Amino acid sequence: MNTQQKVGASIVAVIAVCALISFVWTPFDPVQANPALRLETSSPTHWMGTDQFGRDVASRIMAGARVTLAVSLGAVALSALVGVPLGIWAGMRRGFVEGAVMRLSDLALAFPALLLAIVFTAVFGASMWVVVLAIGLAGIPGFARVARVGTLQVMSQDYILAARVAKVPGLTVARRHVWPNIAPLIIVQISVALALAILAEAGLSFLGLGTPAPYASWGRMLQSSQPFLATAPHLALWPGLAIAVTVLGFNLIGGARDQR
Repeated sequence: MNTQQKVGASIVAVIAVCALISFVWTPFDPVQANPALRLETSSPTHWMGTDQFGRDVASRIMAGARVTLAVSLGAVALSALVGVPLGIWAGMRRGFVEGAVMRLSDLALAFPALLLAIVFTAVFGASMWVVVLAIGLAGIPGFARVARVGTLQVMSQDYILAARVAKVPGLTVARRHVWPNIAPLIIVQISVALALAILAEAGLSFLGLGTPAPYASWGRMLQSSQPFLATAPHLALWPGLAIAVTVLGFNLIGGARDQR
């Protein structure tokens, strides 16, 4: 692990620890309003100040980390679990199967996460799981394409020809030869996809399509800070910084692997 990866992993680890701690402890109740303390700046009691309802911003940042990581991990897991097998299948079978999978991927790219989230919200209502489903489905084509390209490279090797001559079953070839060789590509794609999923979750929450109020979400915190940018800029500073730092952490991990 090089320096860039260590920095990225450290950032992600800190965010993850904050998210885990928020399950059992936060400095204050992240949803408990206290109008008498509204719009306070940073102090020894409230490290990051309070919002327009008197809620502790640091507590809401910690709780928001839990939501952000849960949504991002769930969405990327959905994308990878569907996209990677499809890509491997397309790369191994070629012909009609490859063409069908790639055309379906092209069709899926026409439906971005925002459009899917709007449709799902209209049907099911705003919730964290709607965001997971929307971002996850939108990310499938990326994983399918990366897995297909990696599989095509592996299938051109001589040991694959030998396996075919020996009539080794396709599932065995995929498990023993294809997956171990494309795993580094998939890891890079996961790192990049996590960063994009965090941005997408924040954007959808900003538009009111994510985690419903009063539960904390970094994107919703940014949205609610707009009327107070001149008088209480800390309301936008901390969630914006949390999003930027978390995305940077995942990009450093993925970028370092991609340079190998």
